[in-house]
Amino acid sequence: MTKEQLAKRIAEVSLLRGEFTLRSGRKSNYYLDKYRFETQPDVLKALGELFAKHVGPKVDRIAGAELGAVPLAAAASMASGKPCVFIRNQKKDYGTAKQVEGVLNAGETVLIVEDVLTTGGQVLEAAKVLKDLGMKIEKIVAVIDRQEGARENIEGAGLVFEALFTTTDLGVR
Repeated sequence: MTKEQLAKRIAEVSLLRGEFTLRSGRKSNYYLDKYRFETQPDVLKALGELFAKHVGPKVDRIAGAELGAVPLAAAASMASGKPCVFIRNQKKDYGTAKQVEGVLNAGETVLIVEDVLTTGGQVLEAAKVLKDLGMKIEKIVAVIDRQEGARENIEGAGLVFEALFTTTDLGVR
């Protein structure tokens, strides 16, 4: 599948019109439902392959925050051959009581993958969790940048940001 075909497929399966409140609290007349594109095997496979192209030689692991970025991290892991970890929104209070699931070693370099970014708030929280555990963040790569401040916020935090697609690429606006 070409990148243009993938953009069209993502828009076809995930673009909803109406009135929506986003995680950031902002109101929008459209919503890109990540679960609609992340649950399509052809789309998930193609996204994993695109994410794998962003895995540089210094990257030890791929990370994704719950819930939306977990399948993306798994797909990128399979496509790149790099192990992945999953970041919980909060530490669990049972079992190992971890906030990050999977194996991490202090000083490793991590590529964070994310689904749809508006302001970047959740992915910045995930990056902080990893940094607090001694990880280096190579960069953050999102499937879709809604072009509403995420890039500025992420780069303002001193991190590198790339998006596979923007809302413009998907023909949204």
